[in-house]
Amino acid sequence: QVQLVESGGGEVQAGGSLRLSCAASRSIFSYNAVDWYRQAPGNQRELVATVTSGGSTTYADSVKGRFTISRDNAKNTVYLQMNSLKPEDTAVYYCNAYQFNGLGFRYDLWGQGTQVTVSS
Repeated sequence: QVQLVESGGGEVQAGGSLRLSCAASRSIFSYNAVDWYRQAPGNQRELVATVTSGGSTTYADSVKGRFTISRDNAKNTVYLQMNSLKPEDTAVYYCNAYQFNGLGFRYDLWGQGTQVTVSS
């Protein structure tokens, strides 16, 4: 069973930066994609950014131009560089990796989450 471990969260002032890491216990290169989600208190979990196995990236409109997702396959790690942070970015950030089996069933892996707090 592959495990995902997030790190890099913390408290930062508005306008600051953080880099989150999602380290997999073994290769997730074959997984279709790795996502970063976030969930603020009282809100639903929100998809923030995705990087596919081919290296394509997509972002939520709320973070475009500020966040960058990247992957280092040699280190089995996916990063989320967050710049120009805003108080509304405050949330628990989760790493997710998924793949589809031969029957089209989606299999998801989740990390435990890391807290990001942005103060004004």
